[in-house]
Amino acid sequence: MVNVTRHEKEKFFLKATGEKELFPSLHDPHTRDLSVVVPAYNEELRMPVMLDEAMDYLENRQKQNPSFTYEVIVVDDGSKDKTTEVALRYTRKHGAEKVRVLTLVKNRGKGGAVRMGVLSCRGKLILMADADGATKFADINKVEAALNNLNPKPENMAISCGSRAHLEKESVAQRSLFRTFLMLGFHFLVWFFCVKGIRDTQCGFKLFTREAALRTFSSLHVERWAFDVELLYIAQCFKIPIAEVAVNWTEIEGRYFREFVDVFLSFFVPYCFLSPI
Repeated sequence: MVNVTRHEKEKFFLKATGEKELFPSLHDPHTRDLSVVVPAYNEELRMPVMLDEAMDYLENRQKQNPSFTYEVIVVDDGSKDKTTEVALRYTRKHGAEKVRVLTLVKNRGKGGAVRMGVLSCRGKLILMADADGATKFADINKVEAALNNLNPKPENMAISCGSRAHLEKESVAQRSLFRTFLMLGFHFLVWFFCVKGIRDTQCGFKLFTREAALRTFSSLHVERWAFDVELLYIAQCFKIPIAEVAVNWTEIEGRYFREFVDVFLSFFVPYCFLSPI
């Protein structure tokens, strides 16, 4: 069964005053136009750059369109550094209506952190974005336009994925032969066993309608690396339309390489022998 249980401490967020308040549920009606979920593990150094860029964009968008409402949910995935303290500075600066921090009692993995954040969202649209800021945040405009072009009615189901596939030739030239072999092997496994038609399943910049997020994240089993693959596989099983859009992406210092055994354990076994539905 899918594990969506929460520790008691994970049910609350801190307001700017230090008071506790209960997180809402994804099952509730939306009260914001956009929710941004930022999974973070030991990101006290890199996260401020990303949050500054995101908040600048969101605040400017709200000034240009006062009816636009948003929230940012930083999910601290059991960090050992001061990730929560750094994120709470943004709560004190912008208020808990705009920035909330969900601190997980123990590390779940990126997929688990994203899911816990998504299940706590108020947005009509939900964006997952990496804390290292590898993707230019303003590219949400392109991702959102592609989502709207999918015409998600009548069930309002749609997903729009940022993609780095257009950078593949350049990345191959910079990688070692071994890493290139693993990258191409992983892409082949994804295509052969699971997700068809999406060239880059791993880009951490994806936009969901609220209904699509509820349908997919409620069925997600994989909580660590490669959870994106299962997420898109579930979406295709439910025939949810998916768009793929090229985004600006920068290699950020501190990103680390996964060995083949991680690929095998996190991807091959769950998708060959488990049904996520």
